[in-house]
Amino acid sequence: MPLERKVLEICETLFCPYPVPLKPGRSLMDWIRLTKSGKDLTGLKGRLIEVTEDELAKHNKKEDCWICIRGLVYNVTPYMEYHPGGEDELMKAAGADGTDLFDQVHRWVNYESMLKECLVGRMAFKPIAAPKDISSTLPEEKKQLNGMLSEREVLGASARDTTPSYDWFQTDDMITVVIYTKQKGMNAELVIVDCQDRRLRGEIILDDHSYLVEVDLDREVQGDFAVNIGEKVGKVEIILKKKDRIQWKVLGLPLESHNTFIRRTERGLFYRKCKLVSKTEVTHDTKLFCFMLPKSTHLQVPIGQHVYLKQIIAGTEVVKPYTPLLPFLPLDFKEPFCQDGVHIYLMIKIYSCGLFTQALDHLQIGDDISVSSPEGNFKKSQVEAVEDLFLLAAGTGFTPMVKLLNFALTKVDCLRTVKLIFFNKKEDDILWRNQLEQLALRDERFEVQFILSEPAEDWVGKRGKISSALLSECMKRSKKDSKVLICICGPTPFTEQGIQYLQDLGYSQEEMHAFTA
Repeated sequence: MPLERKVLEICETLFCPYPVPLKPGRSLMDWIRLTKSGKDLTGLKGRLIEVTEDELAKHNKKEDCWICIRGLVYNVTPYMEYHPGGEDELMKAAGADGTDLFDQVHRWVNYESMLKECLVGRMAFKPIAAPKDISSTLPEEKKQLNGMLSEREVLGASARDTTPSYDWFQTDDMITVVIYTKQKGMNAELVIVDCQDRRLRGEIILDDHSYLVEVDLDREVQGDFAVNIGEKVGKVEIILKKKDRIQWKVLGLPLESHNTFIRRTERGLFYRKCKLVSKTEVTHDTKLFCFMLPKSTHLQVPIGQHVYLKQIIAGTEVVKPYTPLLPFLPLDFKEPFCQDGVHIYLMIKIYSCGLFTQALDHLQIGDDISVSSPEGNFKKSQVEAVEDLFLLAAGTGFTPMVKLLNFALTKVDCLRTVKLIFFNKKEDDILWRNQLEQLALRDERFEVQFILSEPAEDWVGKRGKISSALLSECMKRSKKDSKVLICICGPTPFTEQGIQYLQDLGYSQEEMHAFTA
């Protein structure tokens, strides 16, 4: 138990990117014990209530703090001293809706599990009448008997011509679900399909929105399926094979989120079980994991996006983000290296006292782990017109740079230079050093510079940590007014400091992209 407690204390940073020192007896394990002790953590003696906005606003002090997340209200007062981000972070949402703040920092955390014993109740929302300037112009068929449509419904109705829709048809052997995205430029990375235990889930990503078809199928289908994408017309076909040659009367039972078109941040994370098929050493403390997607899943992770791995630890869901990469650094620049759509590769540093990574390292070949759908806001269009691409990476912050490097060197015609400035502590920490040096020899546009903060005496390369002076020295435009993109990834302090130094050097917000999760 002492070792378990020590490990959990170290790993509490998983739940907040800005950890603060906690008092003794305030670790994650201590919180789990408290939630299972039977103590009343809501102050309501087990009752659930409906909370109005006025009532929520009254509970805005450290000794009496309620927070709303996605319509559920929690009394977080008992959790104050256990929160790894400190009391001040929680107080930012005291007596208010903290959903946006939560999503910005760590929306992947299973707060329902962490705070279930603190649940006060649901928010009581007032009905929203349509604004007068909209409702006054509505035709009669857009009105309801009990009043006007809500503003959301009105806006939805006016945008109906651009909202995706679906249909289905069948043959003796097949069921075909057709999704009409009504947008051009569809590709495989924008389509995520899972068919598990007769439940079909097809998600289409359209910029920052998500369209979902989700039904419990009327009858059984075979394990594999096909996805056809009409890029120019924006049509997606999901072709399922029937198990029995029987005519279906309906596609199935629609689920709660079926046929919805909402912002991606409002869509809950979806996981599927993936099988570990290989695990190889990269450095003394970093390994390359290869996971196989189920046959019943169609998923391709776009450049610069991450997935979440989920494990149950001490009875609580623990989730951590990782950026998939390629199995190796390609040296052929004719076409971007395309993965097979079956495997996901993750390069993960194994910490000696890291609860999550130790559990990962103990997975055996053939074991399953839950892997989420991709998330992230990087777009290929950000790099397609770039002349100079600078990549600032610290440690495993190198992982999002791999696919980006491959894409830039093969598909960006106007590219003049790509420079990777790779920060590590020691020489044996450098990931894929030989491959990077080979790439620099093969393509004159690419250069890599290794910078060590704790080098051996015989190290002849650059030394130090990220700084304004160092970046000024290492980053030179190919010409005076060249179009530049600077991508940065690493531990939170590294990324924040790097952005500040870049701003001090005169780079604009549009010229920078930070990979964060």
